[in-house]
Amino acid sequence: MTDEFDSREELEEENMKEEDDTEYEKYCFLCRRSESQAGKMIDLPNNIHICPDCMQKSFDTMNQQMSNGKMNYSNLLNMPGVSMIDLSNFNNPVQQPKKIKKKKEARKPALDLKNIPAPHKIKATLDEYVIGQEYAKKVMSVAVYNHYKRVATDTMDEIDIEKSNMLMIGPTGCGKTYLVKTLAKLLDVPLAIADATSLTEAGYIGDDIESVVSKLLAAADNDVEKAEHGIIFIDEIDKIAKKKNTNQRDVSGEAVQQGMLKLLEGSEVEVPVGANSKNAMVPLTTVNTRNILFICGGAFPDLESIIKERLNKQASIGFYADLKDKYDDDPHLLEKVTVDDLRNFGMIPEFLGRLPIIFTLNGLNEDMLVKILREPKNAILKQYQKLLALDEVKLEFDEDALKAIAEKAMEKKTGARALRAILEQYMLDIMYEIPKDDSIGQVIITGDYIRGTGGPRIFLRGQEVPALEG
Repeated sequence: MTDEFDSREELEEENMKEEDDTEYEKYCFLCRRSESQAGKMIDLPNNIHICPDCMQKSFDTMNQQMSNGKMNYSNLLNMPGVSMIDLSNFNNPVQQPKKIKKKKEARKPALDLKNIPAPHKIKATLDEYVIGQEYAKKVMSVAVYNHYKRVATDTMDEIDIEKSNMLMIGPTGCGKTYLVKTLAKLLDVPLAIADATSLTEAGYIGDDIESVVSKLLAAADNDVEKAEHGIIFIDEIDKIAKKKNTNQRDVSGEAVQQGMLKLLEGSEVEVPVGANSKNAMVPLTTVNTRNILFICGGAFPDLESIIKERLNKQASIGFYADLKDKYDDDPHLLEKVTVDDLRNFGMIPEFLGRLPIIFTLNGLNEDMLVKILREPKNAILKQYQKLLALDEVKLEFDEDALKAIAEKAMEKKTGARALRAILEQYMLDIMYEIPKDDSIGQVIITGDYIRGTGGPRIFLRGQEVPALEG
């Protein structure tokens, strides 16, 4: 009995200690911000707490009224952030919500060198989701591996390793954004995808340049340390190229490139917590971008003509001159890009200097589009097959149908994005009609149906289905 009594006493003592260790957070009576957000509270009688900002605003308003010689107490209700005060609450204050702070645990490093997958493993995972683009996947795997080795070790024998920021160039729909999304999912790091078209110089309508970092902070659940090891993908980077022959101020072109220089290189940036604009009445926090990996991507639509012009100049004089239309149908023309071509496009040299890894993605051909339709883990055909499987109907596409879809997608010239648009068009009637008839067991989409010269083959449940060709 004595042993049981002693053990109970020990348990009670431990519980008392745990209760003592638990800290309660105070909330401002006026603006409802917590002590961790607004700073140390000023305690008033009746368990009322006021943050320094609200107290200062109250004093400022009272001083202003007294200096005018007239004290109008109703103006106290017009202060920013105090408009919803009910003065009757002061007589019978409502208990403030209290947030229990968790005990601080020993913080583990965000990245461990042993947990970083090797380049061949990163590429193998990318292969499961992205068809083709072998060179781009190889470059990204090595760059990301080296970057996170640098982050994990911080410094090696007093040799500072520079950041491996990347610039991806490729036509629309070739998989630039998809590659980055897959990469971030694999590494389990916060990812922010920003659009360069909305960025403007400070002081103009639009997003500030620092807004890309605040998006990353939001993706990391406002954890600064986690955000400082994240990835920022800035899409449509070609839209901030220097404008040619313009008489007005270039607020979303060269000025944005110059504003991003320090961001790419690594600097401490003040960003708002939970808002995109510094003008919002929210607290600011400091984020160091030294270990944030920046990946910029763009289609650079007129870049091919700049490359073509340079190549034609080099080989258009003398007896061995090439024909001017030699590079017109070259599918690998973008691979011949140089830094000078990007400068002629409108990117400033200082900006390009902070993106040491420049690589291109190939446009998609018919064979690649057919593979994209059926091979990746979340292929479009598998999505439709899953949808019809919920209605207990088996969906199949014959080889000729896949080729016909790829042909139509090539005509649209929007890359892999065209595939879903075409499938939505041809699957509409099938998805509408099938739930009407419970006797349908299988549907085969044929090439004739896609080309408009026939229809899909529909089989009833229990009916023998011939094997598909190819």
